[in-house]
Amino acid sequence: MADRRLQVFHAVAKQMSFTKAAESLFMTQPAVTFQIKQLEEHFNTRLFERGHGRIALTPAGEIVLEYAERILALTSELETRLREMTGRLSGPLLIGASTTIAEFLLPRVLGEFKARHPEVQPKLVVANSEAIENRVAEHTLDIGLIEAPSHLPSLLTQMCCEDELQVIVASTHPLAKAKSVSPKQLIAYPYVSRESGSGTREFTDLYFRKAGVNPTELSVAMELGSPEALKGVVETGLGFAILSKATVAKEQRLGALVAVPLHPRLLRSLSLVYPKQKFRSRLVNTFVEFARDRLKDAVL
Repeated sequence: MADRRLQVFHAVAKQMSFTKAAESLFMTQPAVTFQIKQLEEHFNTRLFERGHGRIALTPAGEIVLEYAERILALTSELETRLREMTGRLSGPLLIGASTTIAEFLLPRVLGEFKARHPEVQPKLVVANSEAIENRVAEHTLDIGLIEAPSHLPSLLTQMCCEDELQVIVASTHPLAKAKSVSPKQLIAYPYVSRESGSGTREFTDLYFRKAGVNPTELSVAMELGSPEALKGVVETGLGFAILSKATVAKEQRLGALVAVPLHPRLLRSLSLVYPKQKFRSRLVNTFVEFARDRLKDAVL
């Protein structure tokens, strides 16, 4: 019900990028530019300063952003409250999840939730933890599931379950027969790492530092952006990776990969994040409780 131009403006103002806003809104960049131009013509003032490949809000743009956030939040709340008067859960549910959670833990949760609530339309965005928490903070996602607590003060973090990370190697790797492995032992072997911005990468770097190993001491063979890519490289015998044990259950059964526990164990909390100030619908609250219960079972 809110003016589409305000929705587009809000996305551009939060992303500070026409290109990123277009991607998040599933629009073309020219369409986004046209909507902003129309809004500027409506108010008869410039809302963005453009130059040297960057944009910034004008003073008028700052005012419009303040009101746009309030208008969009109230519109969303109105639509949700009226939908909930029917007594049934329905409508879109915008979920973001980090790669590990989205690929290995969430599909079954979403399938079971949809079976219980067929009028709900879940939409899943997959990215690394940093990107997901930013999207939740921008209110382009209702809720995020990430592999580390949020760093953003505008978000609430709620732990949903505990996950163990282990050293993953090919069955022919020298570490494959080890009962456990210490961080310092890993310095001697090539390391296949997740990319910067990944919750797994952030958490493992912190673990190494606490164990007295600077991550720069590790022999990083390559950095990859998904657990599937890491597993494929590790299967060749090139080196080791550190992944959630939930991601390699199938490969372990087939004998392609071996999971070796770290000593001390590397445990992390998987977290649900959502905005502090935003109204949360019964749909979002119901999904949060459902996901927490199911994810606990999935990582046992």
